Amino acid sequence: MEPLDTAGLETVRILFPDAHGVLRGKALVASALPAALEEGIMAPATLLLKDTSHRTVFPVWEAGSDAPMQGAGDIRLLPDPSTFRRLPWSPHSAWVLCDTVMKDGAAIPFAPRDVLRRTVKDLSAQGLALTIGIEIEFHVYALTGQPTHSDSTMPPQPPGTRPIAHGYQYLTDGVYDLLEPVLDDLRRTAQAMDMPVMSTEVEMGPGQVEFTFAPGDPLEQADLLVMFRTMVKQVCARRGLHATFMCRPRIDNAVASGWHIHQSLSHRKTGPNLFIPQGDRLSPHAHGWVAGLLAHAAESCLLTTPTITGYKRYQPYQLAPDRIQWGRDNRGAMLRALMAPGDAASRIENRVPETAANPYYAIASQIVSGMDGLKRRLVAPAPVEAPYASDARRLPVNLAEAIAAFDGSTLYRAELGDAFVDYLCALKRAEWNRYLGHLSEWEQAEYFSVF
Repeated sequence: MEPLDTAGLETVRILFPDAHGVLRGKALVASALPAALEEGIMAPATLLLKDTSHRTVFPVWEAGSDAPMQGAGDIRLLPDPSTFRRLPWSPHSAWVLCDTVMKDGAAIPFAPRDVLRRTVKDLSAQGLALTIGIEIEFHVYALTGQPTHSDSTMPPQPPGTRPIAHGYQYLTDGVYDLLEPVLDDLRRTAQAMDMPVMSTEVEMGPGQVEFTFAPGDPLEQADLLVMFRTMVKQVCARRGLHATFMCRPRIDNAVASGWHIHQSLSHRKTGPNLFIPQGDRLSPHAHGWVAGLLAHAAESCLLTTPTITGYKRYQPYQLAPDRIQWGRDNRGAMLRALMAPGDAASRIENRVPETAANPYYAIASQIVSGMDGLKRRLVAPAPVEAPYASDARRLPVNLAEAIAAFDGSTLYRAELGDAFVDYLCALKRAEWNRYLGHLSEWEQAEYFSVF
């Protein structure tokens, strides 16, 4: 390994993605980086045991508990030099992403990068490779006011915002021009960090935009997305803006955001795209992959749509799916098949995932589901033309349904292990239970006066 160029750097942020795809870690002085690359650094194990409020939800202090990482000891962060990126908005600093292992080097069954890496290895053992393309939507708003001490809750109170551009003028150049200073800033920053941006686009809602990226291998794309999301939030915050990848913000006239995962399969050595059809018929590999994604769509939702608000995106006629089905170039279907004879870019677009999904877990779900379809030689059903009028099975309507489906999945328990399934269910149940205990404005308006 060649030494990294740390000239001019003062600090290096040693980071790892947690269960939610949030980057956590420590900032080392640049001179400490060589030792960290050799030996890793220690961090509290509870960083992997927190829900989205940043509370540790496992009973790590209770005697006799079977909670993972009992006693809140250390885990070891092992930096991956290939992820080293200088930060254009903070020129004296850089990022390095890490793998996480136990202090003694033992594997952690739910470490996000390892979960995805294991599925890629299984795919490779079958002589296959998956190419992933990313389209990610998000919102950018202007901040209003300053936080106060009373905002310092767990999680913190949401900031006040206002729109920076009116919405509901999809892909119009006038709105793009209003947003161009922000989009240029984010695009140039991404490109300076070797993120292969392909387009920046104006979406439907006020301040809603989309970035698309050149396709690549699964782990690179997952790393790309966690870095991109973090970069966007940090760059915007320094400019008095608030960027959010929350799927459906509770803001007047806001539109839900989606993350579309484009995927194609090829022979690992010879390389031809195995999804290129012969005439109007799907290829055998496309049949199996589509059928596998459909067969396991419900139990995969905890990985592709892990937040409570994500399920409020599944609405008819909103360019989002609400049923488990596929169509040919149909943006209302869960799977959009973009395949044509002779088209080397033939691919499947999964439109289920939300923008807050952990990309390592979400992409792993595609591999696990698709591979099962191939192994069992499943055949895809007929495509739909009217996705919101079909009798296809519905996607889970809320996080509780998704947890139950994932918890009962024999496929995920067999492929990713009981420890991973139980861990993720425990994290998300804690989030769901907190939600159930919260009194909403709807409840107050519905009952406070009538009774």
